[in-house]
Amino acid sequence: MRAGFAVLLSCGVVGAAAWLVFFSPVLGVREITVSGNARLPAERVRGAAGVPDRQPLATVDLDLVRGRVAALREVESATVERSWPGTLRVRVTERRPLAVVVSGGRAAVVDRHAVVIETRSSAPPGLPELHVSRFGRGDPATRAALAVVGGLPWQLAGRVETVRATTADDVSLRLGDGRTIMWGGAEKTRAKARIALRLLEQRADTYDVSSTDVVTVQ
Repeated sequence: MRAGFAVLLSCGVVGAAAWLVFFSPVLGVREITVSGNARLPAERVRGAAGVPDRQPLATVDLDLVRGRVAALREVESATVERSWPGTLRVRVTERRPLAVVVSGGRAAVVDRHAVVIETRSSAPPGLPELHVSRFGRGDPATRAALAVVGGLPWQLAGRVETVRATTADDVSLRLGDGRTIMWGGAEKTRAKARIALRLLEQRADTYDVSSTDVVTVQ
């Protein structure tokens, strides 16, 4: 008799605990915290997450929420985790504006993956203008040009006004003072940048660092 009662009591406790965790709003989502966002409003992230208030935290599909947040075009990646008793933590990595593509009177701000983050009526200051024949994520020239820009040290990146690429091996940088650096491909970008910064101390119109073994100044 006592053993049976203990079993019933144990089942009751387990059932109550299961109800509390999976069905009751007691351990529901009371707060969604957002971190990692600098330009993207937290409310947009919470809206994209699509988690109702007081939904049992244990039943939140973390992968589904992560996918919703990552679908925001300003977001490069996202992570989602539970924090008991009632907090859902969302951390985003925003896409970093890297260059501008001007077409049809509009300026598209793009990231390192050639994803358009936003479109404006005019190019924002501080970003180089990208010139390629066929802009797109699948275009080798586009990928090479963005890889070069993304790998530049700040001492050089801030001086670049225009980036051109006819092929993946023919990237060139035009500086704000009119000088041009023939860069070649995206490989050895750090080494090329160090060489370019030293060469820029010499007054010239064109600097060729496409080969780190043989550099020229004209």
